[in-house]
Amino acid sequence: MKTHLWNKLIETVKKEVVPALGCTEPVSVALAAAIGARKLSGKPVGIEVFVSPNLMKNGMGVGVPGTGMVGLSIAAAVGAVAGDPDAGLEVLKNITDAEVLEAKELLDRVSVELADVPNILFARVTLSSATEHVSVTIADSHTRVVSIGENGRTTYHEPAGTHEGDDSWDNELDGVVARDIYDFALNVPLEDIAFINQARELNKALSDEGLVGEYGLRTGKTFQRNVERGLLSHDLLTDVVMRTSAASDARMDGAMKPAMSNSGSGNQGITATMPVVVAAEYLKASDDMTMRALILSHLLAIYIKSRQNKLSALCGATTAAMGASAAITYLLGGNYQQMSHAVSSMIGDVSGMICDGAKPGCAMKVSSSAGAAVKAALMASDDFHVTGNEGVVGNDVETSIRNLCALANGAMVQTDIQILELMRNKH
Repeated sequence: MKTHLWNKLIETVKKEVVPALGCTEPVSVALAAAIGARKLSGKPVGIEVFVSPNLMKNGMGVGVPGTGMVGLSIAAAVGAVAGDPDAGLEVLKNITDAEVLEAKELLDRVSVELADVPNILFARVTLSSATEHVSVTIADSHTRVVSIGENGRTTYHEPAGTHEGDDSWDNELDGVVARDIYDFALNVPLEDIAFINQARELNKALSDEGLVGEYGLRTGKTFQRNVERGLLSHDLLTDVVMRTSAASDARMDGAMKPAMSNSGSGNQGITATMPVVVAAEYLKASDDMTMRALILSHLLAIYIKSRQNKLSALCGATTAAMGASAAITYLLGGNYQQMSHAVSSMIGDVSGMICDGAKPGCAMKVSSSAGAAVKAALMASDDFHVTGNEGVVGNDVETSIRNLCALANGAMVQTDIQILELMRNKH
């Protein structure tokens, strides 16, 4: 057992599993705008936004919390008017209705364009007042400020060597394999991972909001209504899909409640959390087992995602659900081999699901991924799984993960370009 890795694993989860209010791509733009606004002596009268294609894709159609609107223009405007530059992914947590109205008055002076940059995640926001202009650039991570310019002069530039490459994960999990994550989750002292309970609290609250409010496509409420009608039963699978998708409904339609994110994505955080929470409640698992299941789910989701580009044509909810499937297998009494089989079955099932931007419809992809997680866990518990003789699945979980990530980082790059082209031609 590689106990020398445990501190690194704990720090990785603390870094990658953080509260986020709203979809993280428009929030990244809002954060850049808020940082720039703090440096202006007067109110902004114009805003220019340049973003990478992937950030454009994920910001075009998703709700911005507290505004009742979608898109990057309102994100930039409300960030500039009322964003908290010190709040990271919760930059919009304190906005008021009056400030939203002020931001909407700015919208005809906000422009959003594609940036010709190699970075997969990139946003440069330039704010102008009557006498000044400030430019803030965030790249490679949703809160990573790499440069600030004031009135044509660079006042901050990230020091050389701070990170490697355009889409770096800082090699957080070098030397780690899935077995190490399993051993860690089942044996780490509980007091060292008690912080993961916040994921359960935040994402349950978001799920509850989605089931009482009128958000997005009402995916979760659709399941709820049909349980009441008698068309669906109140079983494990239905409850997992209902409560997980409800959280995504609320998040993608701008609810003023934070999600606990995973790997820079609220939907990934929801999908790594809610299926595990629901399964633990259904199976009457102890709090200790639930904590271990949650840390297993989140860390395995990070492990798989860290081998892919930050943003890609592969839906991140599928990756997060692979972590959830392993955790549900554990809650069902499964061993490491069965957990591995559950992940491989997930790769054989939902690995082709595309990401066509953040939007209310993402709740349907979240629901599909959550349902697949339960299915794979139940099959693995009975020692059935997609084998290495089938498709892209390998003979062991590490090979299966490697093959999945090769697809995401290889052939699906062209898919990503095609998706964005189709989306932009609709407008």
